[in-house]
Amino acid sequence: MSERTPESTREPGARPTISDVALAAGVSKSTVSRALNPEHRFFRSPSAARIREIAEGVGYEPNPVAANLRRQQTNTFGVLVPRLTDTVMAMFYEEVATACTRRGYHALVATSHDEPQLERENGRMLLGRRVDGLILTTARTEGGFCQELLERGVPHVLAMRTFGDSAAAVGDDRLGGYLATRHLLDLGHRRVALVAGPAYASSALGRRAGYEDALREAGLPAVVLPSTFSMESGEDAGRALLALDPRPTAVFAVNDNTAVGLLSAVQRAGVRVPEELSVVGYNDIPLAARLPVPLTTIRVPFTEIAGAAVDLLIDAGAGVPATTRRFAPTLIPRGTTLRVG
Repeated sequence: MSERTPESTREPGARPTISDVALAAGVSKSTVSRALNPEHRFFRSPSAARIREIAEGVGYEPNPVAANLRRQQTNTFGVLVPRLTDTVMAMFYEEVATACTRRGYHALVATSHDEPQLERENGRMLLGRRVDGLILTTARTEGGFCQELLERGVPHVLAMRTFGDSAAAVGDDRLGGYLATRHLLDLGHRRVALVAGPAYASSALGRRAGYEDALREAGLPAVVLPSTFSMESGEDAGRALLALDPRPTAVFAVNDNTAVGLLSAVQRAGVRVPEELSVVGYNDIPLAARLPVPLTTIRVPFTEIAGAAVDLLIDAGAGVPATTRRFAPTLIPRGTTLRVG
């Protein structure tokens, strides 16, 4: 007796099923499901590619709506950011939304204003909308909502900041802080201040560590001024900088918003940039190159970080172990830095 084929087990005119593909490929139905699921790690293997060829050969067409219902998936990722009025966060969310679209997903955003309780409330709201996972740029060094997600086993990925064992896609902030400070030292500055960011953000702590690394190599003392990530705190830091004696000849600000606030304060006070004060920012927002004196800054590869965050979240949903991916920043010299001596 000849071996039965998928064609012979179907009624004439019936659509091929996943069982037909499994029989033709000599594998189980669950293996076929994994081979057809782009979210699963097995999808990328040569075996999966062979199974998809067989599925196409027998005329099998998966029903994505039914598949999502079975898996209770919505093909939507939630994204938590501190605020969308922050240019960096708005830019990053747009990159995440684009990366999601290219991979067949949608992005739904909510803000936290960097307040732990609001982060928790809006994160739970997104989960209540049945998103398949969360991308958070709101992680804090003490954990908070991130710790809750880890304990509950909720698929999530951190972006721009890190915490604990959560998967993360970030820039190399320590390297960026080092590059910014090394640039100022190479220009001959010997009293370099840091306008530091909040201690609850790993990104700010990494940039501070890079600043301190560079000064330690040069045998120079640190001069640290507190701030948040806002223009207003940059203005406050600028006024504090003007009161120092001796006054630093250069400053590295934790981000471009803070640098813009600092520039506003010192220039209103009559300090010439870069002749009397060199300034370096961080992130390279579009405004940086369009200021009256274009801002020297550190460029962060937002497109790559966003794409990695989405890929890591797809992997997390498929049970792939968490990992951290770091992307190197780039120094962009412009008009706010000048050689001294």
